[in-house]
Amino acid sequence: QVQLEDSGGGLVQAGGSLRLSCAASGRTFSSYAMAWFRQAPGKEREFVAHISYSGGMTYYADRVKGRFTISRDNAKSTVYLQMNSLKPEDTAVYYCAARNSGTYYSPLSYIYWGQGTQVTVSS
Repeated sequence: QVQLEDSGGGLVQAGGSLRLSCAASGRTFSSYAMAWFRQAPGKEREFVAHISYSGGMTYYADRVKGRFTISRDNAKSTVYLQMNSLKPEDTAVYYCAARNSGTYYSPLSYIYWGQGTQVTVSS
């Protein structure tokens, strides 16, 4: 079993940056591909970024490509999301998740979830 704890959210002005962290407990962190999702009020949870278990392969949603970077440190059992050039439409609760099987962009493919961290971008 893996427990995930998201942190790093906050209030930032448009154009600013934030770095989210997701710390995992358990000795099997390095065997899971990881992702970040987000959910805005009244909207479905949407895929943001994915990283393979080794960190060698990443995927991004089109709307964040070029602005967000996902990375991981398996020695620290932590995955990160560096968010630059933030826009008001990036406002959401951000969740990290550990993938079990299935497509990387579907929430149904993920077995463990963090509690979420709020990101608010003001215009």
